Amino acid sequence: MDLDLRKLRYFAAVAEHRHFGRAAEKLFIAQPVLSRQIKAFEQELDCVLLVRTTRNVELTAAGRQLYEEALGILAAVDAAIERVHDVDRGTRRLVVAFSVGLHVSEAIREFAVRHPEVEIDVIPARWWERDTPLRDGRAQIGYLRKPFDETGLRTVPVGHDPRVLCMPANHPLASRRELTLADLEGEPMLDVQSKRPLSLEEKFELIASGHGLILTPDSVARAYVRPDLVHRPVTDAPAAETCLVVPADHTDKLLREFLDIAITTLRR
Repeated sequence: MDLDLRKLRYFAAVAEHRHFGRAAEKLFIAQPVLSRQIKAFEQELDCVLLVRTTRNVELTAAGRQLYEEALGILAAVDAAIERVHDVDRGTRRLVVAFSVGLHVSEAIREFAVRHPEVEIDVIPARWWERDTPLRDGRAQIGYLRKPFDETGLRTVPVGHDPRVLCMPANHPLASRRELTLADLEGEPMLDVQSKRPLSLEEKFELIASGHGLILTPDSVARAYVRPDLVHRPVTDAPAAETCLVVPADHTDKLLREFLDIAITTLRR
């Protein structure tokens, strides 16, 4: 069967908002129209994607899987359309994906001085799909933290990101200047594996409300400073390796030049 992208976008909006009314507002369509389209989509796929209640909407197991797939599919389609428009307009564009907390701005500035005719965009590489933007065509180069699937990619190590413990400001360990892994024994850690992919904002909100602690790269913790959270270095926790990543088969001269600039500036 052919996948109806319009219905997929409708489904993704409902899955994001967990509410037909709010999704319909975002899509600028009437709620009854959206409901009919989702029902038709479920019939086409021959599986139930959503469980509707009087207050909200929950995803079935199939719905959760499709939502994860839809995010990449729709992003790849949008990126492909943008590339077509770039060719039509004669625009040269370089897109850099980055893990939250890692800053690639110095390399971009230096590259822009040498190539002011090239448009440069950046997109976040979320923790649950770090290498995906490079694989679906949304980005040509990434500044990422390991681990991720390195198959078909060339990685160039540039540094390390120490790990810290993030916790509520009133936690007993918050009074310590530094910690070790032994200090964390018996402490409840935030469970992110049994849930849907959580944004960093959601993670930190759960930590602040007492749902557990989390080991996170220092640069991530510093990017989300808030008065009700503190982070302390864990001296014997393995640091996260940071690296520049490009497709292994790339031949683009501009991409190679940006990579050389980024290696120099980020290692420095």
